[in-house]
Amino acid sequence: MKGVVFTEFLELVEDKFGLEMVDAIIQASDLESGGAYTAVGTYKFVEMVSLLTALSERTQLSIDELLYVYAQHFFKVIETSYAALLNSYTDPLELLASIEDHIHVEVRKIYPDSQLPTFKTINKTNQSLILDYHSSRAMYSFGLCLMHETFTYFGFDSKVRFQKLKSDGTHVRFFIEKGHGNRKRSAI
Repeated sequence: MKGVVFTEFLELVEDKFGLEMVDAIIQASDLESGGAYTAVGTYKFVEMVSLLTALSERTQLSIDELLYVYAQHFFKVIETSYAALLNSYTDPLELLASIEDHIHVEVRKIYPDSQLPTFKTINKTNQSLILDYHSSRAMYSFGLCLMHETFTYFGFDSKVRFQKLKSDGTHVRFFIEKGHGNRKRSAI
């Protein structure tokens, strides 16, 4: 897992829960890295699981809830760092339908060894999208939030529901409906 995922996660923890919480979850976790991350480094996913578990135990928030909150933070990173990519789309459904064939291609150019989830478009219309998510990491809550944030970014309401096709969350089907646009997208 790329280091930027860890550095941004720890930044979120510090912002939301304080520096003491960052220290506490690092100390409580068995981290091969010792909790020292660089944005360009690569680290084992098990370290993220350890950090999330330690944070969940201390905050009484589920790991899915924490992943959702983290994705809200991470979308701001995407907006800042990859504005040109976001702005190459005018519709949230088009962007979401292009995750596998465009977005992930661009991510792999920057991070060639990244291990990304797979998204497969099952059905798409002008107003809806059915998208399958596959990942051994089962971080579908992170993806769910990024979908919500995408609609907010483009100024549309949305209705997103999901069905776990595997109970462990490694295969999830998202049913996405675009609502009415209710505000203009702000320029970055």
